[in-house]
Amino acid sequence: MSLMEETEALLAASPEAAALIGISPRRFDGFADLAGAVLQAAADLPADLVRRLYAAHPELAALSQHDIDETARRDFAQGGRATALLFGRGVQAIMAHRIAHQLWQSDDRTLAMAIKAGAGRAFSTDIHPAARVGPGLWLDHGLGFVVGETAVTGADVSIWHSVTLGSTLADSGARRHPTLGDGAVIGAGAILLGGITIGARANVAAGAIVTQDVAPCTLVAGAKAREIGPARISFAAPERNDV
Repeated sequence: MSLMEETEALLAASPEAAALIGISPRRFDGFADLAGAVLQAAADLPADLVRRLYAAHPELAALSQHDIDETARRDFAQGGRATALLFGRGVQAIMAHRIAHQLWQSDDRTLAMAIKAGAGRAFSTDIHPAARVGPGLWLDHGLGFVVGETAVTGADVSIWHSVTLGSTLADSGARRHPTLGDGAVIGAGAILLGGITIGARANVAAGAIVTQDVAPCTLVAGAKAREIGPARISFAAPERNDV
């Protein structure tokens, strides 16, 4: 089944749950329509605006659907894509950010900041609309996620709650927040500061404070993070040998 069909079936099977989250069981006219209903119910964002932006930018819809697919694939909890979309605070927070980022890129910055503020109230996040988020982000739980203006995350990054991608306040330049390489895994409560680079598939342990670059495929831990060995966790999809 498609994501829309899975979501329609889940809502129809539990009208009480649908009423609790504020989404009436019905047929959705594509992902843009579904996204509008979800973000209006979860964060009181204007459904028409969400629908319009997703419909006008198919690549935006593809990014969000990939985020949902990857969240469902990596999350150890029971459920699937519809569960991740309807009940996943992290999924919804990143959907809202993608809307805000599109508005920021289109130079509608006041509205972008308003979307950021509304999403922040709903999801307890603070993600600057200019921050660049790559495809396939799994933001688990989402609570307390703080992201500065010049931060960049690569593809298929996994981040737990209460993570900060912030600045040291010593640099006002164009790159004053962290860059996360593809497949990086950032544990709960980690604080990453400054224009540092976290290498591809590196692991930052929960509670670590990182102010220096981290090499690819390594694990850092501690209040002053240090390298302690090779990376131990990867959520990367298995490599495929095409014939």
